[in-house]
Amino acid sequence: MFEDETPETDSNLGEEVYAALLKDILAARLPGGTPIQQRRLALQYEVSRSPMRHALSRLEGEGLLVRDDTAGLVVRTITLRDYLDSLEMRMLLEPAAAAKASGNPDRQRLDVIHRHFLALQENPAPDLEDVWTFDDELHDYIAQQSGNSFMFPFVRDLRRYTTIFERQMPVIRIKPGMREHAAVLEALLDGEAEVARAAMSFHLEIVRTGVLKRY
Repeated sequence: MFEDETPETDSNLGEEVYAALLKDILAARLPGGTPIQQRRLALQYEVSRSPMRHALSRLEGEGLLVRDDTAGLVVRTITLRDYLDSLEMRMLLEPAAAAKASGNPDRQRLDVIHRHFLALQENPAPDLEDVWTFDDELHDYIAQQSGNSFMFPFVRDLRRYTTIFERQMPVIRIKPGMREHAAVLEALLDGEAEVARAAMSFHLEIVRTGVLKRY
């Protein structure tokens, strides 16, 4: 999967392995409770154990890998309680972030996100990975344009927990959240702070209600 590493590139390779593992955890390809065997994963991702060790250590530090009763590493299981607690914090933060982001636009980046949204909207059966990529783009943009340096890393970590939980559930809607995202995007494009705040609140409440109905 990755090129052979040298001591000079070992750290960079560790970052690449970290990104690949994180992507697989978020997509539920490494579901909660999966035992982490360093040697097996190194073979699977075609790297030596050194960059794999770096990646696993970082993921453990971020709380996505935890120790079980035997002190072995496993992928963290996100419970309904974890999910609801994370979503509750998002509901406190992201509406305010959306309101602030509406007054601090990056027009070029916002236009790219809008075009991505329109392409998904026109596709009757888009690839689910593409839908989740768009979700990341929009929510990351809002947190980063909020003007608060603490907002993005905090929201990003909360969204990791909610994403893992949601992606382990049966898919009900082909394009989850797209209708609510349209309202958020329109408010951002128009620079309407209170409309953006209300649209984000409504979006997250719809997500919460939908998950509880399906759980």
